[in-house]
Amino acid sequence: MRNDKCKVQNERLRHRLLARLPHFSFFILHFSFVIASPSFAADPIEADVLLKGGTIFDGSGSEGQIGDVAINNDRIVGVGKFELKSAKWIIDCKGLIVTPGFIDLHNHSDSQIVAPRTRANINFLMQGCTTIVTGNCGSGPIDVGEYYSKINAAGAGTNVAHLLPQGSLRGHVVGSAQRAAKPDEIAKMRDLADKAMQDGAWGMSTGLIYVPSSYADTDELIEITKIIGKHGGIYASHIRGEGKDLLDSIHEAIKIGRDAGCPIHVSHFKASGEEAWGLVRPASALIEATRKEGLKVTADQYPYIASSTSLDATLLPTWALAGGRDKLLERLKDKEQSARIREFISKRLDKSRDGATVKIAAYSPKPAWIGRNLVEIASAEKSKPLDIALTIVRNGGASVVNFGMSEEDVRFVMQQPWVATASDGRAYLPSADKPHPRSYGTFSRKLGEYAIKEKVIPLPAAIRSSSSLPAEILGLADRGSLKAGYFADVVVFDPKTIRDTATFDDPHQYATGMKFVFVNGDVAVKDGSSTGALSGRALKRPDGK
Repeated sequence: MRNDKCKVQNERLRHRLLARLPHFSFFILHFSFVIASPSFAADPIEADVLLKGGTIFDGSGSEGQIGDVAINNDRIVGVGKFELKSAKWIIDCKGLIVTPGFIDLHNHSDSQIVAPRTRANINFLMQGCTTIVTGNCGSGPIDVGEYYSKINAAGAGTNVAHLLPQGSLRGHVVGSAQRAAKPDEIAKMRDLADKAMQDGAWGMSTGLIYVPSSYADTDELIEITKIIGKHGGIYASHIRGEGKDLLDSIHEAIKIGRDAGCPIHVSHFKASGEEAWGLVRPASALIEATRKEGLKVTADQYPYIASSTSLDATLLPTWALAGGRDKLLERLKDKEQSARIREFISKRLDKSRDGATVKIAAYSPKPAWIGRNLVEIASAEKSKPLDIALTIVRNGGASVVNFGMSEEDVRFVMQQPWVATASDGRAYLPSADKPHPRSYGTFSRKLGEYAIKEKVIPLPAAIRSSSSLPAEILGLADRGSLKAGYFADVVVFDPKTIRDTATFDDPHQYATGMKFVFVNGDVAVKDGSSTGALSGRALKRPDGK
C-alpha cells in the first residue's frame, strides 16, 4: 500500500514538472525515461575478440576515450562501454591506442597484390594499413572484374579497392602515339569506363605527366570522366604539373570534375622544385574557394620531402617517349632530335642542382649506382651528370628518388582538413634496391613523427586523415571508422614506440609500434609481427547509377 502511495506521489510530481516545461522538453524527458529503462537495454555482446581498456580514437577526429572494442566474425559489434556476455580472446590494450584500420588512397601494388611473393603486403600491414587503393596515376589493370577475381581467388594481406587507370585505358584503345583520340576511340574508352564502373571500380585516375596519359587533352578527359560521374565515382589525378604550373594544373582538374559532375581528388599534393616552393598555399586557397562553391575537392599527401618515379618521367620530354622505348632510342640517334632531348635534360638537371637531388633507387645494369645521386655517379665515373642520365636511359631506364619538396610545405599541406594520408608506394620484399621509404613508413611517420613527437598536427586529426577521411573521399561506407556494424578493420598501436624506421639510405625496414592489426576480423599482425594472414578482399563499389 505504501509503495502504491509513493508511485502516485511521484507521478503527480512528474506531471507538475512537465507542465512547467516547454512542449519539446516533454519529448526529451520522455525519451530519456525510455532509453534508461532496463527493458530497452542492449543484449550482452558475444565476441570472438575483445580489445580491452585501450584509448579509442574512432576516426572522426574526436579525442580518444578509454573503452573496449568487440569483434565478432568480420564485424565490429561493440565500441566503448557495453555489457559483455563472453569473449574467446581478450587482449589487454591498456596504454595502447585503438583506431580504425588505415586506408591508403594512393598505392601502386597493382601487380604485387596478386603476386604470390608480395600479396601479403606486410610492409603496409606493419604501418596499420588494412585497405589499399590501386589503379593510381593512370596505370594498372583496366579489366576491373578480372582483377578483383584474381585478388579474391588467393586472398591478400589487405583489402583492395581499384580505380580505372586512364593512361592504361588510353594505351589499350589509342596506343602510345602522341595524338588526339578519334571520336570512335573516345566512344570505346567511354564504354570500357562504363564496364569498369559496373564491375566495381571506385572512380578513375590520371597520370598526366606520364605517357600515354599525358597525351589526352582536357576535353577528352571530361568526356570519359562523365561516365565516372554518372556512376558516382571520383576523379583522382596526378595532375599535369606539380612545379611552377601547379595552379594551372589544379584549375584543369577542377574543370574536369565540374564539367563531368564528379568529385575531384588531387593525388600526392605538393609543390615540386625549389622555384615552386610556397605554391601549395595559393593552390590550397583555390581548393578551399572551390569547396565553398559546393564542389567536392580533396587531396592526399605522403609526409616526405622527396618524390619517386622513373628517370624517364623526371628528365625526359613526353614527346620523346611517344611510341615506346624503341622510338626513343631512334630519336637519341637522330642528330636534331637528340640535341633537343639533351637540351631539355640539361634544363631539368639545372633545376635539380645538376642532378644532386636525383638519387638512383633501382638500376640493374649498374647495382653500384643504386643509392647514389647523379653528381656522385658522374664524379666516380669521371663523366657528366647529363651523360650518366643518357646512359641510364639508353640501358632501359631507372627508378629514382627526387628530393624536390620543402619541409615547410609538407607540414602546411598535412594540416589541411581535406588532405588524407597516402603512400604512393607499393608492396615490397627486402632487396638490393633502395626505394623511397614511404612504402614502409608513411602512416607510422605521420602519427609517430609529425603528430606525437613534433605535434605539427593533433593526433586525432592525423588518425582521421588515415581512416575516415579517405573512406569518405572514396565513398566507402562501412570502413574507416570504429562503429558497431562496420567491418572489423582495426589497429592497436603503442604511442610510445610507433615510428617509421625506413630511411632513404636503408628503406627496407618495417615500422615499429603496431601491436595488433585486424583485417575483416582476422589477426594480420600479432604482438608486432605479421601472421601471414590473407584475409583481405577486393572491395567492389556498389554501382552508382
